[in-house]
Amino acid sequence: MIASKVYFNPGRLSREAIMREIDGSLKRLGTDYLDLYIIHRFDYETPIEETMEALHDLVKAGKVRALGASAMYGYQFYNMQLAARDNNWTPFSVMEDHYNLLYREDERELIPICNQMNVSRMPYSPLAAGHLARPQWKSDSLRGKTDRVAVGKYDRMEQQDIKIVKRVQELSEKHNCKMSQIAIAWQWAKGVTAPIVGATRTGYLDDATNALNVKLSPEDIAYLEEMYVPHPIVGAIDKNPAEGVILLDEKK
Repeated sequence: MIASKVYFNPGRLSREAIMREIDGSLKRLGTDYLDLYIIHRFDYETPIEETMEALHDLVKAGKVRALGASAMYGYQFYNMQLAARDNNWTPFSVMEDHYNLLYREDERELIPICNQMNVSRMPYSPLAAGHLARPQWKSDSLRGKTDRVAVGKYDRMEQQDIKIVKRVQELSEKHNCKMSQIAIAWQWAKGVTAPIVGATRTGYLDDATNALNVKLSPEDIAYLEEMYVPHPIVGAIDKNPAEGVILLDEKK
């Protein structure tokens, strides 16, 4: 399957921008259509109806097979779905939200809305930028030393979240598997359809696949979730960023 996104571009989610950006994406990818086209964030400057009609027209034209949305507030996603329903336009069938054992704020509203509307969940950062794949917080890897976005997303809650990391480690020893597999198995248990796992080595894909063999008990899940506390919002935004900004939540 081939997917791409639209939003961090001139015009955001205006009709003109969407029509321009899809053609650019198809050309760069060397394909006639995308299996999935995702709006990367909510656009505060473009009417919802303009965005949803433009996306629907891409489906009618055969350039896109299905539509998805990414991190936003629950009410925004709900209103966009209503606009599609009320006008007989193509609705979103996928939500790519920020969701993992260290960040569960979407359980309040966005995930229940997805469940209500039969929307598949495809969360990004299922391993919390690697924090759920190792027992220590810091990493000596290239990403660990240079990824300012990951630092901005997670380091402010390190003192609380390291407690959850330790429980992931405990359960990995109990189930004789890797920590990453516990984190992904938890996603399966929470109804996730397809967590987006960033893989820089072939072995990481094998690890993710083998997570399907890890079965967590209700007690395991409760143990993993017990130490969670409310977190500052990371993902959904309160306004459009300045033109040219593509690294949200970056630690300056």
